[in-house]
Amino acid sequence: MTLDPTDRRILSVLQKRGRISNAELSEAVNLSPSACHRRVQRLESDGYIRDYVALLNARKMGVASIVYVEITLRGQTDDILDAFEKAVARIPNVQECHLMAGTADYILKVVAENTDDFARIHRQHLSRLPGVTQMQSSFALRTVISTTALPV
Repeated sequence: MTLDPTDRRILSVLQKRGRISNAELSEAVNLSPSACHRRVQRLESDGYIRDYVALLNARKMGVASIVYVEITLRGQTDDILDAFEKAVARIPNVQECHLMAGTADYILKVVAENTDDFARIHRQHLSRLPGVTQMQSSFALRTVISTTALPV
């Protein structure tokens, strides 16, 4: 399925206001409520809309520090990659994990209360990840742009 301009308008509005009512959404994209509802259902069933979530305020949740961790593994065999990915998925403070091309094998986005909390996460979790030969951590000083919205 290809997205037409109306589908793109629907996705754009839903990315910013996921709890909008169907009546408000249909008005925002200039469709009847029933046609809008059918389109949203189709976008969901076709996988364009993956999920609906509440985005929490990290500062209020006590995890305002963001640390990016570059990980180098001892190799990139399927066994090493699988073991690492399974283990990293169990660390609750890891928000993102990306297999990379370049100098690092993976980059993690880790949230923590502060540097002491990150030291605990490093000691209890990151340092125990299988296959790791090197780690480089960088603390974000300030977030300039943060969005979950994709370009539509």
